[in-house]
Amino acid sequence: MLKIIIVEDEWIIRKGLISTIDWLEMGCSIVGEASDGQEGLELIEEYLPDVVITDIRMPVMDGIEMIRKGKKIHDFESILLTSYEEFEYAKQAIKLQVFDYLLKPVDEENLKSALTRLRQKIEEKGQIQDIKQLAKEQERLYNPAILLEQAKGTQPQVEKVLEMIAQEYTGHLSIELIADEMGISSSYLSRKFKQVTGHTFGEILNGYRIQKATELLLSHEYKIYEVAEKVGFSEYKSFCTVFKKWVGLSPKEFMNQKYKST
Repeated sequence: MLKIIIVEDEWIIRKGLISTIDWLEMGCSIVGEASDGQEGLELIEEYLPDVVITDIRMPVMDGIEMIRKGKKIHDFESILLTSYEEFEYAKQAIKLQVFDYLLKPVDEENLKSALTRLRQKIEEKGQIQDIKQLAKEQERLYNPAILLEQAKGTQPQVEKVLEMIAQEYTGHLSIELIADEMGISSSYLSRKFKQVTGHTFGEILNGYRIQKATELLLSHEYKIYEVAEKVGFSEYKSFCTVFKKWVGLSPKEFMNQKYKST
């Protein structure tokens, strides 16, 4: 349910918007209304809305100034309602990244269309934030450099494995090969590795590779198959499978989401 605040100094227009439109049908809830920008700013701080629908010209504080100050308090989307078609207002709205700019009297279908598109944008933004949060969590849990710092003085063999992951993740690595180099059994090394890190060798290796893959994808400098090769996946299909398991999106879907957010 999108939380919406309506800020409009003309009582008839404000009440008309609130009472004549089926907000629930559109998945919206009016959490507050105000007659000027100052009151609207106070409501933004109190309710932290998803969307603010506001007139431009109002007493005390206009809609443009309210949005500018409100965005310093909380991240929200905005739709401007105005009877004035002056280009200067439109330019200010563009600078504030106002989502839409509708003329009064408001056409209900135009408003519904704007809210439908706005909902999609907000959902995509939420998905992107989830991805960012996941990336931060993965870095904390699966970054070998961080884990190495935590593991210092515990098990030299485990420290060596973490060092190898950090330095050689782009190559062909396996716990069996590393154990063979150390002259110990892979089962022993695997057990010690999980005791110290809380994760298997494969989880740390893949987690770190996917961290690096997301960084490369965000740079927009490489094609997906090139990223797969650069982070140590010899098979493109395997990379896509592992990436989706960790991120929740395929590499292509991840790229599309990121392009939409820029």
